[in-house]
Amino acid sequence: MRDIPMRRSRSFESERQPTRRGRLTEAERARLARFREDDYADPDIPGGADRFTTWGDGERGPRPYPDWLVTELAAVDTELGVLKTGKEADVHLLRRGLPDGSRECLLAAKRYRSDEHKQFRRDGAYLEGRRMRRSRENRAIAGRTSFGRNLIAEQWAVAEFATLSRLWTVGAAVPYPVQRNGTEVLLEFVGGDDGGAAPRLAQLRPGQEELRELWLQALAALEVLAAEGLAHGDLSAYNILVHEGRLVLIDLPQVVDLVANPGGPEFLARDVSNLASWFAARGLDVDEAEVTENLWKRVARA
Repeated sequence: MRDIPMRRSRSFESERQPTRRGRLTEAERARLARFREDDYADPDIPGGADRFTTWGDGERGPRPYPDWLVTELAAVDTELGVLKTGKEADVHLLRRGLPDGSRECLLAAKRYRSDEHKQFRRDGAYLEGRRMRRSRENRAIAGRTSFGRNLIAEQWAVAEFATLSRLWTVGAAVPYPVQRNGTEVLLEFVGGDDGGAAPRLAQLRPGQEELRELWLQALAALEVLAAEGLAHGDLSAYNILVHEGRLVLIDLPQVVDLVANPGGPEFLARDVSNLASWFAARGLDVDEAEVTENLWKRVARA
């Protein structure tokens, strides 16, 4: 700790004191201006990046960390653009790498917006069973106050990160959850090295052989969720990516606990119906009732 002198010289005091009550000397005004500039100046971030890595600050994904992930605390993050805008969150493309360029990876940064939850009427159904312990927080959420909307946004981020971590650990077809900081969730970017995102299932026009293979992958993904007692809650061909023939489920903040949520059967049946209808419309013979029954059997065995 730096020593603080007990007394100051008269010349120092005379320089610091205002010449008149309520007014500063020119020297003091200049000193305060320099202080403000230093206090608010952006840190010197190498390579024109937008921020230093937040890896050391957030909740991290499950171990072992993938080899492709840059975990060095010397890394920096650079914003590359918006991948997707949605009702509750925007997804940005982020490059995380070392300043010397020796290692880098692409990440999807999903950022929940608290202001949108004032009108998000489905919160109640999806958040059933996720009530917070503090009555003040529950009241704020119910009343959609500014504080409550911030809590809802963070609840969605927490829920999605926890679900992805859980599903990744059991081998589900989901992106690797890198980390969570507040309402930002960083995920494995599903796409090419050039930053081109993988297409959604809804964008594809697969032949019959590829269609059947994708359906089998979709069934396997639903079975993994059911074995964990979960349903996606909002599954459709628009929140499934297909990268190099591999199907990947995305958008899981609203995942439903099939046991704790009284609407569980409804959510599961809707997931199956949405997905089966898309495949059936393209010529695949799908029995929705049989698929739903088999999934409930998996839930019962879990």
